[in-house]
Amino acid sequence: MWYTYRISRKGTRMNRLMIGAVALCAACGQMRADTTLDVGKWTVNFRAADARLELLHAPSGARLAGHLAFTGPAKVTGAGVAADPARTAAWRVTDARDGVRNRLALVDPMDNAHGYVVFPGDGDRLSLLVYHRTAFAYGGTLRFAADVTARTDAFPCRVTPKAGDRVLSVKSGAAVSGDDDALFSPAADEALTFAGGRLAAADGAWRLSAALAIDDPTRNTLTLAVVRDYYKGRWVPYYRPLDRTRAPHAPTGWLSWNTYFDQAGSKENLDEARFAAKWFKPFGMEIWNIESWQDNSPQLPVSDFHNMNLETYKVQFPEGMKWLADEIRKLGFKPGLWMAPYGTGNEAFYRAHRDWFLHGADGKPIRSWNGRFTLDPTVPEALDHLTRIFDTASHDWGYEFFKIDGMSGRGPGYCAHLYERPDVRARFRDPTCPNPFERTVAAFRKGIGDDRLFLACQGHFTGAEAAYADASRTGADIVHPNEPVKWANILLQARCTVNQIFAHSVVFWSDPDCMLVSQGALAREQAQVEATVVALPGQQTFAGDKLAELAPDRVRLIQQALPVCPTRPAKLYPQFGHLPVWDLHVARSFGDWHVVALFNWGDAEARVGVDWPELGEAAGRRFLGWEFWGGTFLGAQMGRLELPVPARSVRLVALRPDAGRPQVLTTDRHLTQGGVELVDERWEGKSLTATVKVVGGFPLTLRVHVPSGFAVAGVTAPGASVTTAVESDGRVLAVTLASNVTADVPVKVQF
Repeated sequence: MWYTYRISRKGTRMNRLMIGAVALCAACGQMRADTTLDVGKWTVNFRAADARLELLHAPSGARLAGHLAFTGPAKVTGAGVAADPARTAAWRVTDARDGVRNRLALVDPMDNAHGYVVFPGDGDRLSLLVYHRTAFAYGGTLRFAADVTARTDAFPCRVTPKAGDRVLSVKSGAAVSGDDDALFSPAADEALTFAGGRLAAADGAWRLSAALAIDDPTRNTLTLAVVRDYYKGRWVPYYRPLDRTRAPHAPTGWLSWNTYFDQAGSKENLDEARFAAKWFKPFGMEIWNIESWQDNSPQLPVSDFHNMNLETYKVQFPEGMKWLADEIRKLGFKPGLWMAPYGTGNEAFYRAHRDWFLHGADGKPIRSWNGRFTLDPTVPEALDHLTRIFDTASHDWGYEFFKIDGMSGRGPGYCAHLYERPDVRARFRDPTCPNPFERTVAAFRKGIGDDRLFLACQGHFTGAEAAYADASRTGADIVHPNEPVKWANILLQARCTVNQIFAHSVVFWSDPDCMLVSQGALAREQAQVEATVVALPGQQTFAGDKLAELAPDRVRLIQQALPVCPTRPAKLYPQFGHLPVWDLHVARSFGDWHVVALFNWGDAEARVGVDWPELGEAAGRRFLGWEFWGGTFLGAQMGRLELPVPARSVRLVALRPDAGRPQVLTTDRHLTQGGVELVDERWEGKSLTATVKVVGGFPLTLRVHVPSGFAVAGVTAPGASVTTAVESDGRVLAVTLASNVTADVPVKVQF
């Protein structure tokens, strides 16, 4: 490598000395074209010829590779300022000229080194820091634009909590936000974090850019770190990534408990299932879950039910549970079964197996929420029995979804809590057992099999069910026995969702309990809040009303929540309280948009708003807004969205970047306004083409923004009948599609 220096003609002898010194340094290997540094577990490779920098973390495979470029003043004078401060020039980033191995030099246009780039760090952490050489300040920016290689399942997210955060954030697809500060791999439970840089998606890959200010110590550093055991080391000691081969998406379905409670037998279940097969199955309803089927279950408490064997309550289920599973499957649903197997109210069963149960120091049986007689989890024979009954229900009866109650969640009467009490542990057959609760959950999974879904009802990410369950009930019951749903129940459901959504689709699918929208209990706007709370974040969505009794608008509301839009958390930490803004950021190959819920949790009308930076967007970006529940075009929005929201209500707004030409605004098919039904959107010449999933027998309306200067010349949609209407003073074209079959329908609007 040859180095050229500008040398004055004056002082010939000094020039010769300098040239000799340069040659000597080169000969001793201190002036090299390439620099390689090992900083903890990171390797830094720098190529001076083109200022290419590679940062490699071998244990994780993380790699950033790109070019360094520094822009500074055209000249640094003895006073430390440019001769013309308005002039800037591209400097060179090269290897250090003084033998210091852990830094690079910033060389000005006059070939003088006036700054450095260093790489402090240790272990899994590495920084890139730029600073002055001289004692004089001058402005300048070091830019690093790098392609990022991370684990193949990694997704962008935020791991650093923000003070005053008011937004629950989830994403669908490869959405990238200005808030993101990490790429997280669920398979490895590992986060690649970056502070001081901004992530972007480009052609299916990640790209990180940083602009570091040499004269601002708050903005002069890019810091990278690989954080291992991210969930396991913080919140989820039994962490295993969600098994998406068994549970590829959040479950959907119906269950009887929340309106029938313990009064739904085989007749009631099948009557509801026949109605749902027509009105909800085409939209994505999958599972039919049977509750309170055990013998002695005509009424609460659960502790009286015969929970630890497979005796059926013949009054309500005379044909038996295998017959019912077969009938449910004939209607196109997967049969599911509720079980509460940690105890029993069956005294005959208890007497036949007395040594399987816990007794106090006085010899009396220990009672729990699950039974008057509570299982001893350290008894191998008892665990074998549980495995056998689950195996029978799964493989002989044919149930494919198991809702297992009484897990690690709330009540101290639940066995996960009970088993931790010292006085109870002392009564175990094996008091030294280190993991009694995990043994039970492992026995359930063994009996169910690896091809069945397991919902941990009142489960929690802190418990052993995180390693075995596919879904978890995150909150309390949405109703109390024999009472209708109330606003207070919805508030609790929302608060639990905010708190635990960070584990959703990473640890297991979140289940906020049923979505209840009955007109007898809730005003329409409260029902819209309920649907938004359950479905917008992409959680498990089970209906629980008496379906055939619902008014048409409530039937439609459930349809608009199905199927579940695939989502993942954008913030990987718990949040708290009733956040007023929930944001779903959807990204597809043809574009991205936000679906923003503005909640008014209070009892009086209020204005609720959000600024673009709170959504991870630049303040100057322009969006077009459509409010879903009211069906209102909001026009262009700049910098902030703010609307009046009535008491106990929500406004659900799609914000699409304004393309300055005709574009899709929304559809009325799904509350994500394109998240599940919009397949493609293209603008070619003077035509807008959008492909939409239409459910056979159920019309769908697609709305298109028509900006000033454009006029609709015609609309075609092969495979569907089309009707059109002009709305919002000619700014919106409504295209209603109807098809007899479920199909992807291409819609072409000619301008």
